[in-house]
Amino acid sequence: MDKDVARRVALGGSCPGCEFSGRQLVGANFMGGNFVNAALVGTDLRGAKVIGSKFNGADFTRADLRGASVQGTSFVNANFSNAQLEGLNAQGANFSGATMSGARLRSSSLQGAQFINAQLVNGQFHGSEMQGARLGGAVADGADFSDTQLQATDFTNANLERASFRNAELQGSRLAGAQLAGADFHDAELVGADLRNTDLSRVRGLTQEQLDRACLNGTVNLPAGLKARGCHSMGSHMAPMMIHVPGVNIHTQGMDIHTRGADVHVAVDGDDDDKDDGPH
Repeated sequence: MDKDVARRVALGGSCPGCEFSGRQLVGANFMGGNFVNAALVGTDLRGAKVIGSKFNGADFTRADLRGASVQGTSFVNANFSNAQLEGLNAQGANFSGATMSGARLRSSSLQGAQFINAQLVNGQFHGSEMQGARLGGAVADGADFSDTQLQATDFTNANLERASFRNAELQGSRLAGAQLAGADFHDAELVGADLRNTDLSRVRGLTQEQLDRACLNGTVNLPAGLKARGCHSMGSHMAPMMIHVPGVNIHTQGMDIHTRGADVHVAVDGDDDDKDDGPH
């Protein structure tokens, strides 16, 4: 299939287990379809538009989705090993349980995306926007989050060993219980970040100024010479964000980051009452 024809391809309906491996589907449209367990190994999906569809368990190994848009789509337990995903627009997409080891997601829009319990070993997220993303329990050792917007992102109990957060914006993020040995925090912004119940003794690039702006408790382990001073009153606010695709509405009422005493509060309210998972 040549690229001119592929740009006019529109796929919907239900096709579990469909075989698309190696196909040229540049610019194709997937609208409200059910493609659970589909095979897309090495498929060329550059610039494709995938809206409100289900690809749970699908195999995207070595697939090329550069510049594709997959808003409001479910990829639960899908395989994206070594996939090219630079510039991906995946606001509100669900990658929970997905295997994305070695996946390249540089400069992508991943606001509100879910990566809960995903395998993100050596994943490349450099320069991406991930505000409000959920990575609880993810295995992301060696991942590159440098220069990434991570405000109000949830890393609770994630494995972030040797991950890079250089110049990352982590205001109001949650890293409680995360594994951080060897993680790099040079010049990272940690205002209101929840670092309680973490072992920071082997992280790199952490300064006392950063810790003074974060939220810690007395039991946290720190590098030599640094002290935990608890949580101090401070506030930050991110503007409300509206994400809309046909059949899917995702609305956040801003992101309020507030610490007082030992509390960190991040308010991100989702509204998906208009979500329609059926075919269109």
